[in-house]
Amino acid sequence: MFQDFITIKTRHLRFVKTVSDSEIVYGLKSKNGYATSSSTQYEDDVGKPIGMICFWAEKVRAKSCAKDDWKKYKVSEIPLAEFMENWCIGMANDGLLIGTQFDQNLLGHEVEPLDLILELTSELKSIEKDLNFKKFNGIADLEKQVKEINE
Repeated sequence: MFQDFITIKTRHLRFVKTVSDSEIVYGLKSKNGYATSSSTQYEDDVGKPIGMICFWAEKVRAKSCAKDDWKKYKVSEIPLAEFMENWCIGMANDGLLIGTQFDQNLLGHEVEPLDLILELTSELKSIEKDLNFKKFNGIADLEKQVKEINE
């Protein structure tokens, strides 16, 4: 089990680095929306697993998960800036989690959307890359506002 945790965490860290470099996040989309799952780690106030939307850093990894319940889903590309300012913030407001780099057994990392924004802004700053947002004045502004919310 501990080995699984290390593998999942390593894949998540690679997700952060890869999407920061490529500026693309992949999801699985059907006519009914994006591929969702339920958390195995977090529950809401009444003990129900929290909902989660899954995302990948590589198109091929996302495509490999389009089977079973997700077999009618197609890979969808999301620009990183849109993912951070619309998806992550929207999912945080909706009380959802983000699943990263899930594998074919539906094992992956579960993260709070605002925490993921902070991980991404940290990586983007470390590689000296900024993004053009519609609602924020660059990654420093987004990071500052997320940190204020998290306090």
